[in-house]
Amino acid sequence: MKKNVGLFFGSFNPVHTGHMIIANFIVNHTDLDEVWMVISPHNPHKEKKTLAQDYDRLVMVELAIGDNPKIKASNIEFALPKPSYTIDTLTYLNEKYPQKTFNLIMGGDNLASLHKWKNYEQILKHHNIIVYQRPNYDLGELKDHERVQILEAPMLSISASYIRSLIKEGKSCQYLVPDKVFSYLNENMIYR
Repeated sequence: MKKNVGLFFGSFNPVHTGHMIIANFIVNHTDLDEVWMVISPHNPHKEKKTLAQDYDRLVMVELAIGDNPKIKASNIEFALPKPSYTIDTLTYLNEKYPQKTFNLIMGGDNLASLHKWKNYEQILKHHNIIVYQRPNYDLGELKDHERVQILEAPMLSISASYIRSLIKEGKSCQYLVPDKVFSYLNENMIYR
């Protein structure tokens, strides 16, 4: 029996409570065996200079997950050519783990722009997509695709950029990030 894995890609810069709520909700409300939080080394659509070190972001995701056996941190993209494209990561994972089935987890804003992704037709042909609805986003024309499942996950309107700006201003981001992540951010002076 193939293990059913959901891939939740993100910069996780830093990982916050909203990310963890989504990951846990998806594990609880789908037929996935695991959710892998895939830390993106450099999203081709984001400015690189605002990213914390890859290693720090990986450690923070591991700290946020704690001992949940159904959620894992993945640094799989760190070793792949940059910038990393989802189709290339999926191809690599399918070859490396033939005993697993991979699904994509994304916000509604990403679904609306999926048609702009590299080889998006191949992604839709071979992978299911689990979408967490974001308020005030049009899901676009792919919302009725047979491979797309839409979930009404509880959403927190927290953004990583807001957390980074609080830290830069010397303000506390406690409760916006898991406790262990909060400690790590302070101990390592990240985003200051």
